[in-house]
Amino acid sequence: MRLILTRHGETIENVQHIIQGHLPGRLSEKGLDQARKVAERLKDEQIDVIYSSDLARTADTTKEIFKFHPKTPVHFVRELRERYLAEFQGRTREELGLKKDESKEKLQSKTIESFDQMYERSKKFLDSVLHKHKDGTVLFAGHNGINKAIMCVIKGKTPQDILKTENFGNTSITIFEIDEEKNHTIHLYNCMKHLA
Repeated sequence: MRLILTRHGETIENVQHIIQGHLPGRLSEKGLDQARKVAERLKDEQIDVIYSSDLARTADTTKEIFKFHPKTPVHFVRELRERYLAEFQGRTREELGLKKDESKEKLQSKTIESFDQMYERSKKFLDSVLHKHKDGTVLFAGHNGINKAIMCVIKGKTPQDILKTENFGNTSITIFEIDEEKNHTIHLYNCMKHLA
């Protein structure tokens, strides 16, 4: 399977340093522009199916991509949602005592989705899609955290490695070939040249 992985455009909440998790999020003007640019970049790709997070910030990004792929089936799914951050959602990084570049993945609580849970969610979903579309080209439109978890699953890393994985830029593109045994070749990683 050829897998194209992207992330939603910048949100108003990103700019305001608000933790989103499962909150819908709203694309900023810049984020909408990023969504249009990634859509333009992907317009010539032969995409057989699109799976997108059902959260508004990613769904709105996906809708821009869909404009160039109107006959491609699109599925808005919960499995590609960002990590559930419970009581931290809707609060600013400052309120939570996080420095500007400090990862929100460090937040701990019994009510938030654990790295193990997010990893398992990613693994189940990826395995299901690999089984259904092993010879196709699939686009996943997700979020930073879930995309990091997917990369850890593909690379055979542990749930604890999610925190150590490089962040994905807004509307970045990662492309790789992968088989059901998770043998993979990365062709492009976290590329944002369409935003230059």
